[in-house]
Amino acid sequence: MNELLWFIFAIVNFIIILAVYKLFGKTGLFAWIAVGTVIANIQVTKTIELFGFTATLGNIMYGTLFLATDAINERYGIKDAKQSVYLGFFAMVGMVIIMQGALLFVPSDTDIADPALNTIFDLVPQIVLGSITAYIVSQLLDVHVFQRIKQRFGSPNTLYIRNIGSTLVSQLVDSAIFVPIAFIGVFDTPTLLSIFLTTYIIKVLVALLDTPFIYIMQRIKPLNEDL
Repeated sequence: MNELLWFIFAIVNFIIILAVYKLFGKTGLFAWIAVGTVIANIQVTKTIELFGFTATLGNIMYGTLFLATDAINERYGIKDAKQSVYLGFFAMVGMVIIMQGALLFVPSDTDIADPALNTIFDLVPQIVLGSITAYIVSQLLDVHVFQRIKQRFGSPNTLYIRNIGSTLVSQLVDSAIFVPIAFIGVFDTPTLLSIFLTTYIIKVLVALLDTPFIYIMQRIKPLNEDL
């Protein structure tokens, strides 16, 4: 049932981001990116079996960040798209710093949450480094590749080329950065290649699924914006 649940879960994520955009406009997408980076890094601690692969759960939420960035880039321009990337970056760094500080507190004898919090937030430093580095590089790359493709395929009918093309390139770089930094020395080379391949395949599926939704987003007129 994981495959069906994963598909439904992805659609639910995309519907929520449409609602956020309709209600709050660009501000809503900025907020989604900030919150989404935190949620994605929590979800990534859970692994699931999907399409015969072992994958992390956070790929859907992480994919919506690229959808939001592309939507901002398309309607508001590269400056706002970069600002959204920086906001997500600082949200991620802030979460890591704050939660590492929270884990230093000695729990009371009646506490029941500390073991779970340690499991989720007591991250290996190299995984944190890989995640932060991959995010900022791949997201900024996505912004620039989107604009570069738009120079050649700039009509509304070719929005799917800009969306899918920029995401496929940036997600490839994201996986190529994250997997070696996070897992080198932990797994052997064949395992690293397997993790890289399966992670990228799942991200490609998310990119294909989100394409209809970016078209819908371009037709939406946010309630608080005069577009």
